[in-house]
Amino acid sequence: MTRTLATLMTALTATSAFAADPPKVEIVAHRGASFDAPENTLSAIKLAWEQKADASEFDVFLSKDGKIVVIHDATTKRTACVDMKVAETTLDELRKLDVGSWKGAKFKGERIPTLEEMLATVPTGKRVFIEVKCGPEIVPELDRVLKVCKLKPEQTCVISFNADVIAATKKARPDLPCYWVVNLAPKNAKPKTAEELIEKAKEIKADGLDLSATPAILDKAFGDKVKAAGFKLYVWTVNDVELAKKMIAAGVESITTDKPGWLREQLAK
Repeated sequence: MTRTLATLMTALTATSAFAADPPKVEIVAHRGASFDAPENTLSAIKLAWEQKADASEFDVFLSKDGKIVVIHDATTKRTACVDMKVAETTLDELRKLDVGSWKGAKFKGERIPTLEEMLATVPTGKRVFIEVKCGPEIVPELDRVLKVCKLKPEQTCVISFNADVIAATKKARPDLPCYWVVNLAPKNAKPKTAEELIEKAKEIKADGLDLSATPAILDKAFGDKVKAAGFKLYVWTVNDVELAKKMIAAGVESITTDKPGWLREQLAK
C-alpha cells in the first residue's frame, strides 16, 4: 500500500468512526433555542429542552428593584422596541413589555422572564449556564435565588465575561461551577495566550474557560494546555458543523449553539 493510499484509508476510517459514534460533547442552547424562538424567553428555553439540548444558556441583569431578569442587553430596545435601561426599570415595568413579537406573531405577548421562572423549567439531568451581564452586585440575589430553587448546585453554572463576577460568585458559593467567558479574537486588542488565560482563571478560582470558537487560535495544542491545567474547556457560539468538529478535535467538552437540535443531528451523521 502506498503512503498516499494509506493516508486516505486512515482519513476514511476516522470519518466513518465519527459518523458511527459521534464525540461525546455537551450541546448547550444559546439563549435557549434562539434560532427558532425569541431569545432568553420561556418559549426559547422550553424549546431547547424539546430539542434535547443538554443545557441552556441565558443572560441576566439586575432590575432597579433588585430582581434578576433574563435579558441580553442593558436596554430593552432591541427585543422590545422600547428603549428602557434594565438597571433603571422595575420588574413590574419590565414585565409589561412584549419581547416576542420581533421574532414572529406567534410569540406576541412573550414577557421578560425572571431567573426563578427559567430555573423552574430545567429537567432532571439537565443544567443551565447563567451568564451575568452586569457586575458583582448581582451575587447576593443570585445566591438567594439559587438556594431556594429545586436544582442542585452542579446544575446551575455561572458564566461571565467579567472576571470580578466569577471571583465574587466563587467566594460566595464555592460549590457553584463558574466559567470565565473570553473572546479569543477581540477587536483592536491582542488575543490572550493560553498561559495568560490559565493564570487569570486560577486567580479568580474559575472552574473553566468558555471561549469564542476561534479555530485560528483554539487548536489542540491550545486545548491541551487548558485541560492540563485542570480547567474545563467550552466554546460559543457554533452554528456550523465543520466548526463544531474542529472544536471537538481541539478538545472542547461543551458547545453553545443557537440550533441545539440541528447541531446534534449533524454531528451524529
